[in-house]
Amino acid sequence: MKAAVLHQLGTAPKYEDFAVPVPQNDDQILIAVKAASVKNFDKGRASGSHYASHTNLPTVVGVDGVGVLEDGTRVYAIGIAGMIAEKALINKNQYTVLPDGIDDVTASALPNAIMGAALALKYRAQIKIGDTVLINGATGVTGQAAVQIAKYYGAKKVIATGRNPESLKLLLKLGADEVISLKDDDETIIKQIKEIHSSSTISSVIDYTWGHPAELIINALKGGGLHNITPIVRFVTVGSMAGDEIKVSSNILRSTAIELLGSGFGSVQADAMEKLNSEILPEMLQLSALGKLKIETVTRPLKDVEMAWHEHIAAGKRLVIVM
Repeated sequence: MKAAVLHQLGTAPKYEDFAVPVPQNDDQILIAVKAASVKNFDKGRASGSHYASHTNLPTVVGVDGVGVLEDGTRVYAIGIAGMIAEKALINKNQYTVLPDGIDDVTASALPNAIMGAALALKYRAQIKIGDTVLINGATGVTGQAAVQIAKYYGAKKVIATGRNPESLKLLLKLGADEVISLKDDDETIIKQIKEIHSSSTISSVIDYTWGHPAELIINALKGGGLHNITPIVRFVTVGSMAGDEIKVSSNILRSTAIELLGSGFGSVQADAMEKLNSEILPEMLQLSALGKLKIETVTRPLKDVEMAWHEHIAAGKRLVIVM
């Protein structure tokens, strides 16, 4: 079969022949892959910079994708073997059947964003109908999904931050009620957040940047101390595009009911992960099939994977390799 094969960490995978994977037990099945997205996670593993970087080389890259079962059923699944290939192994009990009305490219691009948005909102932030939610770093693929999903889950007000002015305009069309430019000076950003928080209490922050923007938001949410009991704000970090570390004053946490949380494979509880395939993904993919959850994609054929791997993809768009 043809596949995207990685020979050395830090290089792009190459389009070449690779042995068709063979099921090792009764729980593994082979599918014909139709499309697989390329995410920062995939690139991080291939570069050697991720804690889950590839170790056994050569190998096929790509953690998930859309394919067809032997009986013709279209499914999304996380692969046991690499998914950017004409064939791949998946667990026969761990896949999501695709609804009618959604194409293979969209179905392969959305799930990672859904994981980074829906799990954070539903299980870590514990979003409720009527909440005000701030999505920090919302101009990326997952941030855009988070804006739309927050509205779907009943948020009364969604505030989105980002640096790209055109992307911020798009977020207003996707459901954001207000946008804040992270290109503004620190005082302006803090003032804007304080004003919003005083008029419509922010109940949760879904953060995709960490670093300095996260520091600004936490400072803006600081309480007033004695005789000023603050409402709980769940600050959920999902990414660290602006840096892995922040400085937080002890008195902010003592004077403010901020709960600092993370959302990822190690922090989301097992019951939530079990519902990902059975409930969350089917619901969100159906939402997309109805045109109510949107994502922008850039497609490239498998034969061009090496060139596409280093191609600049605009913020807010997902690269998808089609077989």
